[in-house]
Amino acid sequence: MSQSKLRWGVLGCAGIAKRAVIPGIQQSQTGVVAAIASRGEDKAKETAAQLNIPTYYGSYEALLADDQIDAVYIPLPNHLHKEWTIRAAEAGKHVLCEKPFALNAEEAEEMKAACAKAGVKLAEAFMYRHHPRYAMIKDIMQSGEIGTIRGIRGAFTFNNAKDANNVRYKQFMGGGSLYDVGVYPISAARFLLEQEPQAATVHAFFSPEHDHVDMMASGLLEFADGVALTFDCGMWAAGRNVLEVLGTEGRIEVPSAYVVRQNEDDHFFVTVKGERREVTVPYVNQYALQADDMGRSVLEGKQQRFEPSDAVLNMRVIDACMKSAQERIRVVL
Repeated sequence: MSQSKLRWGVLGCAGIAKRAVIPGIQQSQTGVVAAIASRGEDKAKETAAQLNIPTYYGSYEALLADDQIDAVYIPLPNHLHKEWTIRAAEAGKHVLCEKPFALNAEEAEEMKAACAKAGVKLAEAFMYRHHPRYAMIKDIMQSGEIGTIRGIRGAFTFNNAKDANNVRYKQFMGGGSLYDVGVYPISAARFLLEQEPQAATVHAFFSPEHDHVDMMASGLLEFADGVALTFDCGMWAAGRNVLEVLGTEGRIEVPSAYVVRQNEDDHFFVTVKGERREVTVPYVNQYALQADDMGRSVLEGKQQRFEPSDAVLNMRVIDACMKSAQERIRVVL
């Protein structure tokens, strides 16, 4: 491509888009937010004015028809990810799709195939793994400083249960805590261990007050050599956002594991033989880094850090977790 910046369009005015992803793209080195679309023109116009976006559309189709848009970010409800990723690919747009990538691995495979056929890039919006601290954590694990890895523990919970009309609490939209926040510790364990789990066992609380979606889930993922991820995720629990890696000689604690604040809260701790040290990390915008990964892939031909195949694999694990929780069984992957 001849232009110096990737021209992004945003399909939808979701909170995560307005609060984090759009500002992240605007702060990136490679991208600009050129347009935003909503199902109604008034909402798109208002959001465009708030975020200094030059063009707005009253339909997603109109944005996809704009030949001045190179890539789209999709923050729509989960059940719409497959449809609009495929429609964007068919319109020749590169796609950054919000997590969870799809409702299941079968949908994820279809999205991957559609983008490959169209010759466009596709990525899942797991911003946390673009932050340099995860490479730092992996380096410490691989250095042997904390010994042989015995397990990983992760948690991501919040309490939004009173918001009864939230899309997270609609089954047909792909609601539930596993889809919304459980995906984070699951993805992180796969990334840090560089392997896929062999089995999943999950116990969940399905709330009748919230369309019977899982409002809390606790799980165990079995990896090779007896290593496991133990995790919990919830949308009706006190807030937590943590990760711990346990080794034979020490451990790594990440107090703010997935959502960063660009301050001292983002640092992590390493404890070896009773001595605990704080590891400082760069104060960077992980959403900007996520956008730059796509931007450099499109503009410079660099390989994406995380290919669409990773999103498919993560959805296979989520499928197993959902099956385990619903049927109260251990699921072998």
